[in-house]
Amino acid sequence: MRHGKKFNHLGRQAQHRNALLANLTISLILHKRIETTLAKAKELRKYAEPLINRAKEDTTHNRRTVFSYLQSKDAVKELFGSVAEKVADRPGGYTRIIKLGNRLGDNAEVALIELVDFNDIYNVKEVEEKKTRRSRRGGKKADATVEAAPTAAPVAEASAAETPAAEAAPEAPAAEASSEEKSEE
Repeated sequence: MRHGKKFNHLGRQAQHRNALLANLTISLILHKRIETTLAKAKELRKYAEPLINRAKEDTTHNRRTVFSYLQSKDAVKELFGSVAEKVADRPGGYTRIIKLGNRLGDNAEVALIELVDFNDIYNVKEVEEKKTRRSRRGGKKADATVEAAPTAAPVAEASAAETPAAEAAPEAPAAEASSEEKSEE
């Protein structure tokens, strides 16, 4: 029976489970993504996200609390350095779990767990989408012609009066020449 079973014990005693989750969290912080079983990834999310949330406020107390869980100076340094810097404005949800299928040996469900802000693929797509949205009005080009038009209005009118006659004459022979070339072929 599962009376009072609030989380997955992962088939381990409490000390072994805590050591496993601490080691997985250290690997996640240092490598930014790891591949593990789906059950471990789901438990790792519950273990790692409160620690990442503590890292957003860099105090001695928070550093000591996180170190008591992880027991790794390198991981704590990385967590309070680059990881905390990237997740500073995020209100939660620092990890993403992506299912990869089943493992060949024992058919266990395998998943990739990663820190959301360190995935370059998703971040690049967001930037590209923002750049492609443009209005049809033209923006800066239309503003530049409006500003240049009042100062160059007399010159533009004079050149506009001359250009239709000048353009019409060269275009007609060119059109005739192209039709003659087609008939010769």
